[in-house]
Amino acid sequence: MPMASLEETPPLSPVLLLGMAARPLPPAVVEAVLRQALRRVQAGHPEVFARLRPLGDTAFLIDPVDVPFKAVVRPGAQPPALCVVRDDQPAPAAAVVISGALATLTDLLQGRADGDALFFSRDLAIEGDTEAALTLRNALDGADIDVFEIMLAVLGPLAGPARRLARPGRTLLRGLRDDMGRVQAALTAPLARRCAAQAAELAALEDQVGELRRRLHQRPARTRSG
Repeated sequence: MPMASLEETPPLSPVLLLGMAARPLPPAVVEAVLRQALRRVQAGHPEVFARLRPLGDTAFLIDPVDVPFKAVVRPGAQPPALCVVRDDQPAPAAAVVISGALATLTDLLQGRADGDALFFSRDLAIEGDTEAALTLRNALDGADIDVFEIMLAVLGPLAGPARRLARPGRTLLRGLRDDMGRVQAALTAPLARRCAAQAAELAALEDQVGELRRRLHQRPARTRSG
């Protein structure tokens, strides 16, 4: 069953641009990186996977709307399993589908954001097995999984240089994200105003139609009374 809704248009952000640049990558390359990251998460946070074990082979489709790949994860399997496909290709069947911007999904994985706020907001779209989705949320809530450090570890010998570049890189990305958010807001504001005006006009027309129907229903009653 659907638990939340999500705007279909991905946010204008550096991640969206990087995702477009990453489209030529084979899914197998992305899958290999994510599998290493999954193994490191399992090694560093066994308690999370212990809470997920009752899910068994329940599959979760994770769909970052601003990245050209999606992943199917079975976190309760022994061992946990993961596969990656392109966003325009059919994915294996999943009991739960979770869609959202990569930054939002990362916040969910890290367990640092308010799980309830994410799960019941417009930032995520969650469909399928409600109980399984809540089990995942509860397992991740407060887990404090450091995605940045895990991805650095996956880089191996490149982790040191990447860490030195991370601080200025994060500052740059944060500035770009804010700037691109303002650009997106400026581009969509006129459309939002037109939609609001049209909604108001439609509401007024519905009121007029309702009033006409009321008068039509009343007219025969007055004729009979005369």
